[in-house]
Amino acid sequence: MLELTCAGTAVAAKTAGGSRLHWEPPCQQSLASRAPSTALLPPRLDGHWISTGCEVRPGPEFLTRAYTFYPSRLFRAYQFYYEDPSCREPAHSLLIKGKVRLRRASWVTQGAMEADYHLHKVGIVFHSGHALLSVAARLNQTQAGRDCARRLPPARAWLPGALYGLLTARGELDCTAALGFSMHELSLVRVQRRLQAQPLAGPRLVEELFLGDIHTDPAERQHYRPTGYQHPLQSALRHARPCPACGLIARADEHHPPVLPAREALPLRLGGRWVSAGCEARPAVLFLTRLFTFRARGRAWEGRYHHFSDPACRRPTFSVAAAGRYSRGAPSAAVRGGTELAFRVTRARVTPRDAATTALLNGAAPGSCGGPGRWARGAERDVTATRGCRPLGLRLPHVEYELFKVERDALGRSLLFIGQRPTDGSSPDTPERRPTSFQAPLVRSPPQQNELPPDEPGASSLAPAGTRT
Repeated sequence: MLELTCAGTAVAAKTAGGSRLHWEPPCQQSLASRAPSTALLPPRLDGHWISTGCEVRPGPEFLTRAYTFYPSRLFRAYQFYYEDPSCREPAHSLLIKGKVRLRRASWVTQGAMEADYHLHKVGIVFHSGHALLSVAARLNQTQAGRDCARRLPPARAWLPGALYGLLTARGELDCTAALGFSMHELSLVRVQRRLQAQPLAGPRLVEELFLGDIHTDPAERQHYRPTGYQHPLQSALRHARPCPACGLIARADEHHPPVLPAREALPLRLGGRWVSAGCEARPAVLFLTRLFTFRARGRAWEGRYHHFSDPACRRPTFSVAAAGRYSRGAPSAAVRGGTELAFRVTRARVTPRDAATTALLNGAAPGSCGGPGRWARGAERDVTATRGCRPLGLRLPHVEYELFKVERDALGRSLLFIGQRPTDGSSPDTPERRPTSFQAPLVRSPPQQNELPPDEPGASSLAPAGTRT
């Protein structure tokens, strides 16, 4: 949900209602799944990797991906773009060919490898005349783009299935920058294995490919070098199951984009607890887990972000808990199916969990983070009276403009998607800066004692944000 800027990194916060905070006890800080994972260093890229559903990039852009890496270091990548957030209305497809070379373990993002890549060819296939006009309009915004736009046919002469070049191997043509396209995601790579429990059967091996994150500001994407990850691709052979979209994406090509199964539009029922499904990574070398609780009375929320120094979330550095209230929701005009909310953080607590953070807080200026007295490792202190904690970049009171969405996965679990944080570490503190894409989803957790079950009358419930599926 809400995250606060924390010394150039993103820290999280949450809210509770009334005059009394209900801070989550340590026993409620567990992840939704404790399945262990193992990173492969160096990663083995060879094979076919696919999206497991419709992805949302800042903009918003809706897409699915299918990447194949060969032992020769060559790769072929498909990116399928859509008009809708359910990936049922194909707009255009990109065919990308090139070569990638793993270099060294990243000294910035622990657990990842840095890589170099070179593009040999990029082609585009339009699946409607409207899609052609949309891409041409984007190209016509610059002089270089106008030269590229003239290479495209007029909409009335569009031919279904025709492949138009955006980049050629000899360099006679390169329209990728004018279109705002890059493959910098290939410059940061992590391959991870984990076991998926299966009812009535033994555990199933799942392989995931994490590639570099996409900058939330489209103008920065040509220059940005990732330090975080996108939602992972999974092996076409060893993916989590059930996965209704996986076979469709694995068999697709630039002429036959996948049309994903229809999804039910769900109301935004927030009541209850939501937890991270695993260790999450953010740009600027952040590893964390999140736990949020929403309460029906007074539209109150509370939560904790637990920060770690390692990609397995085993070495804690500090935790932030916060409380406040959220506004009534309104359907998002930018992201169909999303709901716009505003969150106000009014109270917060901080817990240092390692020696370095404890020393940082003890060396802070008086009155900048909590009242008099020294900080102790593992001891939580209220920082509301000092209007936050300046050494961690946490300020109070604080308002953020958010984007939410609820979906149900193939296992029937409720997933809560919360707006993606700005890559530059800033805050969406104005309506214009509201996110247009999402972080990794949270999983609904069973209600605790004396907690209102999410589907009981009176639980926080907002009308469905959009009805298209």
